[in-house]
Amino acid sequence: MVCAWVVLPACLLQSYNFLGIKIVKPKMIIPMLVCRDADAELEFCVQAFGAVELSRRTAEGGKIIHATLMIHQSLIMLHNESPHLASKAPQPDGSSSVVTYLYDENVDEIISKATALGAKILMPAEDQFWGDRVGRIIDPAGHVWNIAARIDDV
Repeated sequence: MVCAWVVLPACLLQSYNFLGIKIVKPKMIIPMLVCRDADAELEFCVQAFGAVELSRRTAEGGKIIHATLMIHQSLIMLHNESPHLASKAPQPDGSSSVVTYLYDENVDEIISKATALGAKILMPAEDQFWGDRVGRIIDPAGHVWNIAARIDDV
């Protein structure tokens, strides 16, 4: 049986309680990563970026059909490729048309963790003229990430 539904995390409901604060009708954009191996991508995000797994739904056979992670104050969703959905996992060559920005003051540390876990550096971390320190990696699943920190208000 093919399942086309997605279970939304509590933070997408009309209201929810987060650390004792009532949040009412949140509106947000949440990226969803399509993966060949969502379990491996989830573990990469936990180890490299300090992501916290909020929810996971699996199909028969154990493949992830939906997972929600929190990285800092942001949500990201992921799932395995599915024959009933047209979206596909990215190619492992860095040609993705989507780049996810992760802002964290520990740019070099995060890139170091990510490369130890199999990511490749597409652009070494450098201080940029617009006031950010930015490096670009491609994770083992082919998703491209900019790791950045604001270092100067120009």
